Amino acid sequence: MTEAALNLDTLARNLGPQPLAKLLAERGLKPADLVAAVPVGLTFKMLARACKGRRLTRHAQTTVLTAFNRAAGTNLALRELFTYEA
Repeated sequence: MTEAALNLDTLARNLGPQPLAKLLAERGLKPADLVAAVPVGLTFKMLARACKGRRLTRHAQTTVLTAFNRAAGTNLALRELFTYEA
């Protein structure tokens, strides 16, 4: 793969910090709070990728959303946590 192709691939997967990271900080939530909020399916690695803006599948986004809503006691939508569509 050429360097230009690698750069385009990297840009397509790295979407920059997501609103999720800001919302976690505003509410004083830690990654452990979200991981504990759902019994299975959410890992610290998945959550770190979500905050950094790595593209996640719709299923992973939904898992993060469910965990956030349970931990924060809110009822937010996916578009409020992520700035992209899976």
